[in-house]
Amino acid sequence: MPTPRFLTLDDVAEILNVSWSQAYALVRRKELIAIQIGGRGQWRVENEELERFIARKYAEARAGTVPAEPAAEGQAGQDDAATSPGGRGRG
Repeated sequence: MPTPRFLTLDDVAEILNVSWSQAYALVRRKELIAIQIGGRGQWRVENEELERFIARKYAEARAGTVPAEPAAEGQAGQDDAATSPGGRGRG
């Protein structure tokens, strides 16, 4: 069976070993290009686009150009969730 052209965000999350929310955040920030099918959050990522995204991230890591800001945001968000009343981790 041939490889499917389009992947769901569940597929992308599984491939990248991240949560669905993290995969969706990549799409929202336009780091990962996706198309919306219908109007109810049915996102599809072209297989080749995911491969380009992964290659781009490896190139950034090799060049040492990985932005520090997203890591700082993620760390701040985790600290806020841990210290706020009733705060829950993002998982």
